[in-house]
Amino acid sequence: MNASDQNTLFTPFKLGPITLRNRTIRSAAFEGMCPGNRPSQELFDYHTAVARGGIGMTTVAYASVSQSGLSFERQLWMREEIVPELRQLTDAIHKEGALASIQLGHCGNMSHRYICKCMPKGASRGFNIYSPTFVHKLSIPEIEEIVSDYGKAVILAKKAGFDAVEIHAGHGYLISQFLSPYTNHRKDRFGGKLEQRMLFMEMVMKEVVAAAGNDLAIFVKTNTRDGFRGGLEVEDCIKVAKRLQELGAQALVLSGGFVSRAPMYVMGGDFPKKAITHYMPMKQWWLKLGVGIFGTMMAPSVPFKENYFLENSKRFRAALDIPLVYVGGAISRKGIDEVLDAGFEMVQMGRALIRDTDFVNKLKDGDKSVCSECEHVNFCVGRMYTLSMQCHTKCADITPALERDCCKRSNGK
Repeated sequence: MNASDQNTLFTPFKLGPITLRNRTIRSAAFEGMCPGNRPSQELFDYHTAVARGGIGMTTVAYASVSQSGLSFERQLWMREEIVPELRQLTDAIHKEGALASIQLGHCGNMSHRYICKCMPKGASRGFNIYSPTFVHKLSIPEIEEIVSDYGKAVILAKKAGFDAVEIHAGHGYLISQFLSPYTNHRKDRFGGKLEQRMLFMEMVMKEVVAAAGNDLAIFVKTNTRDGFRGGLEVEDCIKVAKRLQELGAQALVLSGGFVSRAPMYVMGGDFPKKAITHYMPMKQWWLKLGVGIFGTMMAPSVPFKENYFLENSKRFRAALDIPLVYVGGAISRKGIDEVLDAGFEMVQMGRALIRDTDFVNKLKDGDKSVCSECEHVNFCVGRMYTLSMQCHTKCADITPALERDCCKRSNGK
């Protein structure tokens, strides 16, 4: 019997107040299933299908803690009026035997006035070419208000029946914007050395921990590396991770990349230019035109390989004694076994569960490569910029021309 036969994939794991039935978590991959910034039947059906498919815990993706933190029109915004709808969702997930988590965050400068209803706010003033928009530098009172919003969102998550929250501190969103020297040019106590740039994160975590109490498990998604020169490197990110542990994070989700600077580093594979421009409405004509002309230059494709963050993540495993969740290219039983055998307690997966919500059950039944047919053209990601995240093999509204483009194997395959 080899090591992978003996690993812990289908054994329970206790973390704080919760116990997962196995070591799998549906990652907080944005679904685009919340028109009007509230849960839809599509969101309900998707997460209950993932729960039915054997997942240990499913994560409802990117719920903004305030209106100013919305980065997409079809994105969840945490507020009292949607709690009953979220409660229906968590009850249904629990009925299928899985736990329910929700990712909470603020996008910072990654928005536009027509979405967040204000000038986008960031650690520093500037111009975000990806929106494109000017960015307002957060004042101290505004920082304190957003910190308070995190606490309120955690309380709402508790009322809605969630078992855990995942605080998004990576990918170039607001906490990450304060952490990274690329986006934080402040001259006050929130800028300068890394220890000062961590202050906003520290304030958020103290608010989150107080609001969660002993009722919710606290996960934090954090970068292993920003993914470009001038951003945070591995050594900096390990310091951030150690501070998160000290602040009360019960598990860290190790990811990487910066949406406004190295977007394809986050997920690997092809930049989905044709999918983005096909679905983007004409009211965003300037962005549609910009992506069509400059998209592949500004967001060049990154060759996909299985477990693409694993080597950097192993350095965190060696430096930390907190439970760690691996995410990034876990698409087969062999790859998941490699992660668990390397000492990671849990594994998150996104695209595998977009293509097949029954992925985990198939792994349990002995299917070793159920997601190997995914070409990583990232059509699912391109579509979610405007509509819901869907695999092109299951998308009813895809055109023949777009389908032909999606069927081309990426990276020369």
